[in-house]
Amino acid sequence: MISIKRKTTGDVLFDVVNYTLLIGFMLMILYPLYFILIASFSDPNRVGTGDVWLIPQGITFEGYQRIFNDGAIWLGYRNSLLYAVLSAFIGTSLAIMAAYPLSRKDFYGRNAFMLFFAVTLFFNGGLIPTYLLMRNMHLMDTIWPVVLLPALDAFVIIIARTFFQGLPEEIRESASMDGCTNMRYIWSFVLPLSKPIIAVLALFAIVKQWNGFFDALIYLKDEATYPLQLILRNILIQNQPTGNLLSDIQSAVEQQRIVGLIKYGVIIVAALPLLILYPFLQRYFVQGVFIGSVKG
Repeated sequence: MISIKRKTTGDVLFDVVNYTLLIGFMLMILYPLYFILIASFSDPNRVGTGDVWLIPQGITFEGYQRIFNDGAIWLGYRNSLLYAVLSAFIGTSLAIMAAYPLSRKDFYGRNAFMLFFAVTLFFNGGLIPTYLLMRNMHLMDTIWPVVLLPALDAFVIIIARTFFQGLPEEIRESASMDGCTNMRYIWSFVLPLSKPIIAVLALFAIVKQWNGFFDALIYLKDEATYPLQLILRNILIQNQPTGNLLSDIQSAVEQQRIVGLIKYGVIIVAALPLLILYPFLQRYFVQGVFIGSVKG
């Protein structure tokens, strides 16, 4: 007969406190997003007076109609997707090319190179020297400063190197005995075994690029190249909706009302790609966050 161990009073108390804290943290994370969602199709006047906090009031979809009919926002959407895809591809490729040699024990001088990369975690060239470099390279008002500058950093190299160090050394030795070159080994063995870390690196690059606007603010002047986050910044901070969002409204009061709807609506529209993408990469992402953990 299998005996079932009953929980003690301390165990029950621990579970109650644990679940209470976890539920509280979950609500702290989910409620702001929920509030923005219901505020995006509620009457802005009711939102401003605090009537909207759990249930939408005065439902209206005028904000979304104006957002979806505005070409500038869709152009920013396209630009952000382009920048995110390019950053993910370039950043992931560079991280793998840098991290794999650093993970090899037979790579001479790997500690010196690793120290060189690690220094960049604490120091960088600064905004003004970087700006002058981009100008001297004739990259101003092009997509390349926005794509290349945030594409790679030492943090992702360290993560990728830690993953590659965990790959079985016996595979490389067997492949080497069969005459497999380093490039063939990377392509045929390392990359197929590295799907979790590739997904993690790509997700890091996409999130970093999608949420970034500062590089675009500094290096881009043509509004046709603005990413969605820069357009969102102009709406949220400067109350300056782009395109034809408010071109047909003459009343200042009505403009302020519509701006309130557009603010929340654009936030939801901007967050959708990451919310859709994450469930597909969640399995790999969970594997990636355990990189470097104790194995036994």
